[in-house]
Amino acid sequence: MTYQPPAPSALSAMLDTVKFDACGLIAAIAQQHDTGEVLMIAWMTREALQETLETGRVCYFSRSRKKLWRKGETSGQIQYLTEARLDCDADAVLLLVNQIGVACHTGRRSCFYRAFRPEGLVELMKPEIDPNALYGKKA
Repeated sequence: MTYQPPAPSALSAMLDTVKFDACGLIAAIAQQHDTGEVLMIAWMTREALQETLETGRVCYFSRSRKKLWRKGETSGQIQYLTEARLDCDADAVLLLVNQIGVACHTGRRSCFYRAFRPEGLVELMKPEIDPNALYGKKA
């Protein structure tokens, strides 16, 4: 599926519908568009959501760095948008994406790699790539 951005005349009205929290953020869930695999959750500001909808390349807001964060800008693990959906309360966004490489900073495909089990947390998947290699750090 090829992403088609909204018409500029519709974009502002669409963004006005979104209920950002008191900090100006909305939760954004990234899901692989063709498999349904949930990859990660992050946060978006109005500016990040607008850029994502305009360009088709997913942009988040980094709460720790307090700035926009374009997925893959340092790791090369890019997310391309195929569709964005707003939930019924307008306070969460589902991003259907084409994930290039791994989504998690730990080197795993998904950030949801641990399960709560009777014996404790169980690791469901191993890293596919050394996290140090993602960010150019020496081990």
